[in-house]
Amino acid sequence: MRARDGTLVNTFNVGTDPAGVAFDGANIWVVNHLDNTVTKLQASTGAALGTFAVGGQPEGIAFDGTNIWVAKTTTNNVTKLLASSGAALGTFAVGKFPCALAFDGSNMWVANASDNSVTKLKGDGTSLGVFAVGGEPFGLASDGSYIWVANRTTANATKLRASDGASLGTFPVGNFPTSVAFGGANV
Repeated sequence: MRARDGTLVNTFNVGTDPAGVAFDGANIWVVNHLDNTVTKLQASTGAALGTFAVGGQPEGIAFDGTNIWVAKTTTNNVTKLLASSGAALGTFAVGKFPCALAFDGSNMWVANASDNSVTKLKGDGTSLGVFAVGGEPFGLASDGSYIWVANRTTANATKLRASDGASLGTFPVGNFPTSVAFGGANV
């Protein structure tokens, strides 16, 4: 869609049950939940540049400036791919049913829906901590200083300090929030 007016520009085929999208600055990455893959599309043309097997019914995806991270719901881990080639760089254990990711500028955060927690990972996949949040966290966003978590079954959002994971508050947002985004000034 064209951003200025919402006009549909084109559609592009990817895998079965596309569940998440990330932009790496030049390409669009799409998670194909039921195919256990991610597809890389050239943003300017929509041309398919590759489809990469990741397994585990992937759902969440994020870009860290160099790599694509994919959260896989049935294997309780995330896979890191080199954005330039799609080469797998590692798979790292997190909590149960990881479904969303957010990059804070230094570290990757993973929402573990079945554990009511988020995991903070260094770029090498080392866990820097697991932090309790509300019921079934399904969405994550970073505003640069804080991680915001949409908690689906408790109808609220949790604010965590990115530097140490400290909980700074939980705020009611309405029924079944599944996504969250930072717009430059507000969440």
